[in-house]
Amino acid sequence: MRQVYVNGEFKKEDEAKVSVFDRGLLFSDSLYEVTTVINGKLIDFNNHMKRLDRSMTELKFKKLLNHLDILIFHRKLIELNNLKEGMIYLQVTRGVADRSFDMPKDKIEPTVLAFTQEKKIIDSESAKNGIKVMTLDDMRWKRCDIKTTQLLYASMAKTEATEKGFDDAWMLREGYVTEGSSSNAWIIKGKIIMTRQSDNLILSGITRDVIFKCAKDLGYEVVTKNITLPDAQSASEAFITSATACVMPVVKINASQIGDGKPGKFVTALREEYIKQALESSI
Repeated sequence: MRQVYVNGEFKKEDEAKVSVFDRGLLFSDSLYEVTTVINGKLIDFNNHMKRLDRSMTELKFKKLLNHLDILIFHRKLIELNNLKEGMIYLQVTRGVADRSFDMPKDKIEPTVLAFTQEKKIIDSESAKNGIKVMTLDDMRWKRCDIKTTQLLYASMAKTEATEKGFDDAWMLREGYVTEGSSSNAWIIKGKIIMTRQSDNLILSGITRDVIFKCAKDLGYEVVTKNITLPDAQSASEAFITSATACVMPVVKINASQIGDGKPGKFVTALREEYIKQALESSI
């Protein structure tokens, strides 16, 4: 049975509890980060912490968390659960207060919890074969740049996609691709890689930021711009990025096959380069 972390204590997963008055439960007044673990080490940990700080600041949390403390309990979770490959999910809520729509004026302590999940990252069947995505209207709120636990529509989109025989959904707003249900969306045309510009309508992924450097290291130009659905469907290659997917080839968008319907040469090389650089900087 897994050991999980709740407010400074490690507990068996069936013994871990949070208050029914926690604002994360009542209002999704909470944030999260997912850090990949490969070979028992954390990938891009410091960048995840920087984004957590930004999210907490945007939602006006009373105080930020100590990154060293978080690193210590992340490493302890890896040890307790003998995690070699997978991820650690970290959630931070505003804390416990009597239910009221206005945020507490008094200082309350945040609820901090974390747990591990085993998952194949390197030897992924999806990476070998590519994934199929369908498109849906982006019905989310307009602060997608904050990594909150307000994920109901993303969950609905993913579920609809899988029920229709796809692996994931790409969302469209005013005819332009924003992002996937839990990933950033990319296309390639010639030697140019394109992805949406960072703004309030997407989450600027940690992996996304690293990919800019990896792509340039491989001799490709990266352009941020609005991408139409016809642009995406006529791409020579397409892919998604996220902490646990790393770089994942997309071989079909709706009814349109991308390239020859197999993971493309560049996406395959990009995935290898990203993993190589991630392992070199893991902690």
